[in-house]
Amino acid sequence: MRKNVLIMLAVVCMCQGCLPKGKKEIAEHTNSPVEQLFRDFANEKGAVRISVGGMMMAFARSFADTKGVTYVKVYSFGECNQEVKDRLNEAIRSLKDDTYEALVSTSQDGERTRVLVKIKEDRIHELVVITGGNDPALVQIKGNIKPEDIESLIKEHS
Repeated sequence: MRKNVLIMLAVVCMCQGCLPKGKKEIAEHTNSPVEQLFRDFANEKGAVRISVGGMMMAFARSFADTKGVTYVKVYSFGECNQEVKDRLNEAIRSLKDDTYEALVSTSQDGERTRVLVKIKEDRIHELVVITGGNDPALVQIKGNIKPEDIESLIKEHS
C-alpha cells in the first residue's frame, strides 16, 4: 500500500510541470488566433482528434525520451466533407498570429504547410504544424524542447 502511495505521489510530482503557470498565461494562450483555429474546427463531422498530455506523457517519459514534450494534439480533416476542407483552407490562408514565429512555410501541389514556434530562453515551448490542401491537419506540440533535439529528429527521419 505504501509503495502504491509513493508511486502515485511521484506521478503527481512529475505532472506538476504539465500544469499552466498562471491565469495571465492561460488568457493569452486561449485568445491566440492559432488556438481559435483549433477550437473552430475541433468538432467538425469527420474530424479525427487525438490529444496526449498530462499523466499519459509523464507515463511515456518513464519508457522513452520524449525530448521535453509535455503535450501533443493532432486534428486530421481528411475524412471531412469538401465544404469543411474549403473553410479550413481559407482559415489557414488568412491566419495571422504574431505570438508565433514562422519556422518553415512550404507550398507544393496545392498543399500548404506552415510550422510556427514559440521560443522562450532558447527553448521551444510550442510548435504548431498547419497543413492545408486535400488532407488538411493541425498539430500542436508543447513542452520545453531543445532546438537541437528537433534537428536530430529531422536528421533521423529524413
